[in-house]
Amino acid sequence: MKWIVAIIKPFKQDEVREALTAVGITGITVTEVRGFGRQKGHTELYRGAEYRVDFLPKLKIELAVNDDMLDQAVEAIQKGAKTEKIGDGKIFVFDMQQAIRIRTGETGPNAL
Repeated sequence: MKWIVAIIKPFKQDEVREALTAVGITGITVTEVRGFGRQKGHTELYRGAEYRVDFLPKLKIELAVNDDMLDQAVEAIQKGAKTEKIGDGKIFVFDMQQAIRIRTGETGPNAL
């Protein structure tokens, strides 16, 4: 089992969700986060005053998949999130030791 964490631009959320649904992924968790990488931030005007925005709004998408679904899930996220501009985001993949469905007590891949 793998745990996938993806940081994407907020306006790409629906496209990523649709791409994941198309390959059979039914459950994701989405969190609003802020951060920066090479994109660095930008300058904005507010009530006539200029200020620097260093931490940009992003979305963190988390999902657990069976090993055989990993490549399809990563491809779907890339396809849905890509704009070919700086700040498109990152995908991180971790080994997952255990999963337990609280309601039924199922464990391992059956819990996903």
